[in-house]
Amino acid sequence: MCGISGLFNADGPLPPGARAIVEAMNGAIAHRGPDGDGFFEHEQAVLGHRRLAIIDIARGHQPMANEDESCWIVFNGEIYNHHDLRPILEAKGHRFRTSCDTEVILHGYEEFGAAIVDRLEGMFAFAIFDGRRRELFAARDRLGKKPFFYTTAAGVFHFGSELPALTQSPLWSPEIDAAALEGYFSLGYVLAPATIYRGVQKLEPGHWLRVSKAGVETRSYWDVTEFNTDDRSDDALVADIDATLRAAVQARLESEVPLGAFLSGGIDSGLVVSYMAEALGDRLVTTSVGFGTAQHSELAAAALVAEHFHSHHYPTTIEPNLDQMLTTIVSRLGEPLADSSAIPTWYVSKAAREHVTVALSGDGGDESFAGYDFRYVPHAMEGAARRLLPGPLSRWAGGVGARWPRSPKLPKALRAGTLLENLAGDPASAYYADLTFLKPRNTRRLLGLGDGAGLDGNPIYEAITAAYRRGPAGDPVQQAEYADLKIYLPNDPLVKVARMSMAHVLAVR
Repeated sequence: MCGISGLFNADGPLPPGARAIVEAMNGAIAHRGPDGDGFFEHEQAVLGHRRLAIIDIARGHQPMANEDESCWIVFNGEIYNHHDLRPILEAKGHRFRTSCDTEVILHGYEEFGAAIVDRLEGMFAFAIFDGRRRELFAARDRLGKKPFFYTTAAGVFHFGSELPALTQSPLWSPEIDAAALEGYFSLGYVLAPATIYRGVQKLEPGHWLRVSKAGVETRSYWDVTEFNTDDRSDDALVADIDATLRAAVQARLESEVPLGAFLSGGIDSGLVVSYMAEALGDRLVTTSVGFGTAQHSELAAAALVAEHFHSHHYPTTIEPNLDQMLTTIVSRLGEPLADSSAIPTWYVSKAAREHVTVALSGDGGDESFAGYDFRYVPHAMEGAARRLLPGPLSRWAGGVGARWPRSPKLPKALRAGTLLENLAGDPASAYYADLTFLKPRNTRRLLGLGDGAGLDGNPIYEAITAAYRRGPAGDPVQQAEYADLKIYLPNDPLVKVARMSMAHVLAVR
């Protein structure tokens, strides 16, 4: 885990002072890498790196070059199959100086070009300056676990692991993007590729980017394209999932520094810990945080799991002092994120860092396995109702639902009025309605932008419903899961975990 930053000019030399700009950008993300910084300087490119040393501590310094120093890389993340890729590249004549995963990406780019991303298993954001082609190539992992922000200002391409890095450049002036702010009030997060700043973008998950004289090109390299194509028995599927999860966890255990796990007591983190226990035995370390009131604390459940797997368990009861901590927590997010679970994530990361440098997490399990009843059950109920109710009756139910009193004690998606109201629209619109905090008309009023028109043409609505419709038609639960994988997960939970953990120099896998 590290931080990366840099400048690149495809059309000629960088302006004077480029090195100093990248040094300032790198300084803004110093919390991501306390084990050193490094720079590469060329007339067209300056790359910066902050290092948190985990693999090949002695030799894995960045920026890193290939054999003839024609290509240089800065990389943030972990490649879990780098041991498998290394002999393939060696057989093709590549020579390695280190045993770290960074060098595998670099030689893989030399050999396969952009197609190297198809071979990488892991979480990553990296940038490669190709001195032969005078181009910059960058990529982000399939689900967006590692961040990559970029903009072009004064003809110079800027990139960094966090927005505060970009704000250090005097070549551009940060301005709030009103459309992004409107999206934030609707969703509680800024939907990629937008950021809170006008002209600054996130490289979307599963995309690569190339900067050349032709401009900035981005392209998708991964997506879920098949649904419901496996007709094996339930037992065979469960055995396959078990083997896949076990292999995934074991692949994430490589580390030259202390390693442990977040443990909430739920199914997702409990499964991760069970597989870790098989591999680590009595070296397993787990961390949990809870609140003073038992109603909101999972410490008891976590303790049962820890006892069962004989982990070295470190539970912590927290009493957050938001007057003191909220400003610090928000500053680490880089842009608005209305997810209150960032607060306990901050504290569990802080507690874990006292014992380990790397932690495995179960985040994403609920979105992958439809684990939230309040999130996925209503989609199943609506799907069943649509099959039973003819169109006019559904629209009548929607009218009733619009007038139904809302109970503040129930989750939004379980309130009868919301369920009925969703029946008046198509399933994609119902998914959008369940995902949003404020509807566009209310958001525009709040921001003083007027009432605006309907949903047609609204970019947030179009992006969310388009993602939903790419899921398997006629299966509202899987459509919601797919949309969550593309919309919700990379823009909220993964951002929350990435920022809160790196604020404490903790690498979370």
